[in-house]
Formats: sequence, C-alpha cells, structure tokens
Amino acid sequence: MSAYGDKMAETVEVLVPGGRATAGPPLGPALGPLGINVKAVVDDINKKTAEFNGMTVPVTVAVDDKKNVTLTIGIPPTTALIKKEAGVEKGSGAPNTEKVGNLPLDAVIRIAKMKMENMLSYNLKEAAKEVIGTCVSVGVTIEGKTPKEAIAAVNAGEWDAQLA
Repeated sequence: MSAYGDKMAETVEVLVPGGRATAGPPLGPALGPLGINVKAVVDDINKKTAEFNGMTVPVTVAVDDKKNVTLTIGIPPTTALIKKEAGVEKGSGAPNTEKVGNLPLDAVIRIAKMKMENMLSYNLKEAAKEVIGTCVSVGVTIEGKTPKEAIAAVNAGEWDAQLA
C-alpha cells in the first residue's frame, strides 16, 4: 500500500499452450487468490491465443484493485513460428546438412511482421533477414533456397516487391 491507500496491480506472467489454457496450473493457482473469475480469464486467453495453437505463448495477466483484468499476449519465439509455418514438429538435429522443411516467402514476411516490434530491425526487409537467419538453426529453407542463399537474394533485391 502506498501513502495514498491505493494498491498496485497484481501481475501474473505465465506460459500457456496457445488456445488451450486451462484453469489448472500454472494459471488457476496463480489467479485464484486474486479474487477474479478465473474461467472468464482463461476463456479470454484462449480466444486471444487461438492462432498460436500448438505453441507456447507468453501471457501477462494484470489485475488492478477494482478487479479489472488486463491481458497482454506475447508472441511465441521465432523458432516456434517457423516450425508452425513449415509444418514441422521439431528443428533439424543437423541443420547444416539435413533440412526439415521449406517456408514460402509470404510465411517469412508474416513472421517478420509479428515479431518486428521485438526485433532490432527497423524495416520489413531487415526483419525478414532476421527470420531467415533463424531458419539456419531450425534447418528450414526459404523458397527452396538455403538461408544463406535467401539472404543473398534479399540483399540483391530479388524480393523487394514483396518486402516493400
């Protein structure tokens, strides 16, 4: 309590399965003591994370002293987004020699736009190169090109129309 008698918001940060959070751990036990409708919050989280089905999503639940709930939905890691778009369960054990999937350029752009806020990149072209760079460790090609070839294509301006 501050000198003014008002309480700060309680904040709970959890990782939940996209679209499939439950009132069980980790959410239920963390939210229960806050005196809010846990089921309504879980339903809201599931609505807002449905597009990330099958991925782990960072979620922050803030509850103020009037029991108002504010949800902040994070974006799954770039590697998880790449695996989902490429339709692979896990990355390659030997990414330099064994490729596990291929991404179309529009998937790279979708991921770059989702993650751009949390990237160092200042434009879509640079953000796409960051995503392509992450494809190296996952073992995924882009438009049939290795990540190195794809970055060379971006640098050469081959995909400028899509990356504008």
